[in-house]
Amino acid sequence: DANRALMGSNMQRQAVPLLCPEAPFVGTGIEYKAACDSGVVLLAREGGVVTRVTADEIVIRSEDGQDHLYRLSKFARSNQGTCINQHPIVSEGEIVVARQPIADGPSTDNGEISLGRNALIGFMTWEGYNYEDAVLLSERLVKEDMYTSIHIEEYESEARDTKLGPEEITRDIPGVGEDALRDLDERGIIRIGAEVRANDILVGKVTPKGETELTAEERLLRAIFGDKAREVRDTSLRVPHGEFGIIVDVKIFTRENRDELSPGVNQMVRVYIAQKRKIQVGDKMAGRHGNKGVVSRVLPEEDMPFLADGTPLDIVLNPLGVPSRMNIGQVLEVHLGLASKALGWHVATPCFDGAQEEDIQDLLEMAAQKEDGPLYDHNGKPLIQFSKIGINRTGKLPVYDGRTGDRFDNPVTVGYMYYLKLHHLVDDKIHARSTGPYSLVTQQPLGGKAQFGGQRFGEMEVWALEAYGASHVLQEILTVKSDDTIGRVKTYEAIVKGENIPDPGVPESFKVLLKELQSLALDIKVLDVNKEEIEIRELEDDAYAADSEFKDELVPTISQEAVAAEDEAAAEDFDFDELELGDDDFGLDDDF
Repeated sequence: DANRALMGSNMQRQAVPLLCPEAPFVGTGIEYKAACDSGVVLLAREGGVVTRVTADEIVIRSEDGQDHLYRLSKFARSNQGTCINQHPIVSEGEIVVARQPIADGPSTDNGEISLGRNALIGFMTWEGYNYEDAVLLSERLVKEDMYTSIHIEEYESEARDTKLGPEEITRDIPGVGEDALRDLDERGIIRIGAEVRANDILVGKVTPKGETELTAEERLLRAIFGDKAREVRDTSLRVPHGEFGIIVDVKIFTRENRDELSPGVNQMVRVYIAQKRKIQVGDKMAGRHGNKGVVSRVLPEEDMPFLADGTPLDIVLNPLGVPSRMNIGQVLEVHLGLASKALGWHVATPCFDGAQEEDIQDLLEMAAQKEDGPLYDHNGKPLIQFSKIGINRTGKLPVYDGRTGDRFDNPVTVGYMYYLKLHHLVDDKIHARSTGPYSLVTQQPLGGKAQFGGQRFGEMEVWALEAYGASHVLQEILTVKSDDTIGRVKTYEAIVKGENIPDPGVPESFKVLLKELQSLALDIKVLDVNKEEIEIRELEDDAYAADSEFKDELVPTISQEAVAAEDEAAAEDFDFDELELGDDDFGLDDDF
C-alpha cells in the first residue's frame, strides 16, 4: 500500500542515531552509496597508507609522500538535538583508496547507512501488551544498549543593556547559597563535566532593579561600598523543569572578542547538556514498512517467548497489524532476515526488483540444511543453533512460553526485522503542571510544555463532563483552575493553611463577555437569585488579591521577551521579605 510506503520513508527520517548502530541483514543495496553521499561519513580525499589514527584525527600518507590530516567531529549537536560523533574504521598501516570511508558518522556502520538494529521478532499476541500496535520488548535491548542514544540540548543566556543598567554574568547572586554555586567557576558559568538536574544554575546572571529615592542611610552605604550595595535581582539561566544531564561544552561570546552579537547584547553564553537515553515504555519505534508502534512493556528476558534452542525473542509484534495495512513486505523481510542470519549473509533486495517468495523459500531451505557453526560469537555472546529451531519453507517456528515453558499451540512467524527508534521520545513529551504562568490577556494558564502550561479543557470536554453530571469538577476546572483570579489565590491559600476550599468567584472570561456585550451598547446587569444586582469588580480594584500573602505565587505572567524593562521593575515593587508571617499563619517559624 502506497500510504504505508510513504510512512516508512518518512519515519526513516525520524530515526534517532543509536550508540551502537548495525547495518541491516536485509537491505536494498544502496545503503553504502547513501551513507557516502550523505556527508556524515569521512571519505579519503586521496589513496595512500594510514600512518596515524586517534579518536580525533586520522593521518594518511599519499603516494607522493604528503601527509593528509582528517579531523573527526566529536559529540556535536545536530539540529534535532541528537549527537554527531565520528569514529575511525581504519587502522594504522592500512592501505586506502580515494573516496573510501575512513570514519563512521552517526547512523552508519562500516560505511553503510544503519538507522536501527536487527531484532529477533515474532508475530504473536502476548497478554494484550501488543494490542493496538503496541510493542513488547525484551529487557536485553535495554541491558545491552541496543536502542540507546545520546541527546544534546543547547541553552543560552544573554547579558543585555537595560534601561536601568547592564546585566552582569557573575557568581555573586543575591539569595543563593554556596551549595547551588558549587559547580560554577569564578565567572559564574557551569564547569564542563558537571552533572545537573532541573532548576540547577547554568549561568549566574543579575539584572539591575528599579531604584526608588534612597534614604540617608542607603546613600551612606552606597558611598562606602560603592556599587556593591545596589539592588539587583537573580535572572540566572537554570536547567528547565524535567531536564537533566552532563555538561559537555560551554561557549562564551563577548564584544571584546569581536564576536557577532545582537544589538544591546554584551555577552552570550551557550551551554550544552548531554544525556544517554535507553529505550523505555512510551518511546515510539518503527520498521521500514510504515509498521510503527509504541513500547508498552519491557519484559525480563526469562519471561519472553523463546525458540526451541532457548533463544528468547527481542520483540513481539501483533499479527493484526499486517492484513488491514497491506504492508506484507514486513513479513517477507522477517523470513528473509531469518534465512540471511542463518547463512551469515547480508542480502540486497533492490526496489521494484526484490526477492520473490520462491527465492525466500529456497533460502529458508538452504538455511535448514546448513550445519551450525560455533556456539558463541567473537564477543562471547551465544549464537542461535539454527539446526535445532526447526527452520522450514513455511518460515514458522515452534515457540515456547517463557513463564511456563509450555509450547504455544500454533507455530509462530519468527525472524529478523530491522527496527528503528524514532525521535518521538516519551521523555520529551511527558509534562505536568502545578501552578505556573498565566496569560496576561485572558488570565488563563499558558499552553504547552515549553511554557510550563496547563491542559486545554475545550468545548467538547466540557460537554462530556456536563453529560456525565460532574458539576463540581466542571465548576472547579472553569474557575479556580483557570481564570478566577481571586478564587485561585484563595484556593492556594486554603490548601497551604489546611482549610476548606472556598466557593469559586467570577471568572475573568465572564467579565470579558460582559465587556463585549457592553461594547455593543447593551446595558448588562448581573443579578443574583433575589433579582438584586451584583457588582462585578475589576481585577485591579480587588483588595483581597492585592493583600494576599500568596499573591506573588500566582501572578499573571507572559513570556519574558514581551515584558519591557520598566514593567519588570514595577512588578518587583512588591517585596515578599516585608511580609510579617507569624507562627499563627503557618504553624511554622518565621524562617519559613
